Amino acid sequence: MENKKIIHVVKYKWLWALVSFFLLTPGIVVMIIAAINNPNHIPFNVGIDYTGGTVFQYTSGTTIDNTAISTLRSALEKTGIDKPSIQIINMNSVEESNAKAQDIIAVRTKFVEGADDKGIENKVTSVIKEQYKGAELISTTSVGPTLGKELFKNSLVAVILACLGIVAYLSFRFQFDFALAAIIALIHDITFVVGVFAILSMFFNVQIDGLFITAILTIIGFSVNDTVVIFDRIRENIRYYSKKMTFGEIVDASITQTIARSINTSLTTLLTLFALFLFGGVTTRDFVLAMILGITVGTYSSIFIASMLVDWWRERKTKKPRHA
Repeated sequence: MENKKIIHVVKYKWLWALVSFFLLTPGIVVMIIAAINNPNHIPFNVGIDYTGGTVFQYTSGTTIDNTAISTLRSALEKTGIDKPSIQIINMNSVEESNAKAQDIIAVRTKFVEGADDKGIENKVTSVIKEQYKGAELISTTSVGPTLGKELFKNSLVAVILACLGIVAYLSFRFQFDFALAAIIALIHDITFVVGVFAILSMFFNVQIDGLFITAILTIIGFSVNDTVVIFDRIRENIRYYSKKMTFGEIVDASITQTIARSINTSLTTLLTLFALFLFGGVTTRDFVLAMILGITVGTYSSIFIASMLVDWWRERKTKKPRHA
């Protein structure tokens, strides 16, 4: 291996730590603020999948600015609708030039059933039509509160089990310090994505649903795959160069050998995701955005965080004084 061709990652480990600090801190701060202020202490707006409730969706016949949400909420509360949650779904998909663009208004209320259902629906519909003359009810969706809590609990269990499975697999295939580094990198990725969505929830009223958890699980798998490729090369190079090179140099050499593959794999995936984000419609847009963020930060963490942590741990162990 010629040193002039080596990409020096380990040498700048504090730079990568600083980059991660700036990536994660805004989201963590917003999550803390949102968790304190939200009645349910969840750091973002969760969809009907997890809270339970009834969602009425209306075509508006026009484009709507997000500033109209507060006016619409006040009008709904005056009719007796308790704490309505309103989301404007912007229809930015490709349309014919002579077609009239129109956004969708989604109004979420508490879970209603039976006789209450029609009464609340009528109240919401009358307010919407008063504000937007061309509005029409297109769908009504209800999820019970108990089912919503159960789905949220199961989603968290799925994420935890996935992480534990990864620890077991990497500990068996490599060593425990490799597994620990991979999990910290995964936590780094998940924290970043969740933090971004907490910011979007606070400032743009974005909600997370079951598709968001699907995106998180997919991100975990993709990130681990990238990390395993680098760890495999580190283990292989240790066999041949452990007597000629330090562990840090082996890490740098391994990253140099695999970085092109990691970036190219991520880029091809991101090209598809960007196409879906731009032309795939509003129903999957948040899911695709989570995937774009997760794969981007996952590629970064596999190269610069996971490998750096393994080197830091090995360096710490070698410098640890031995007791007689």
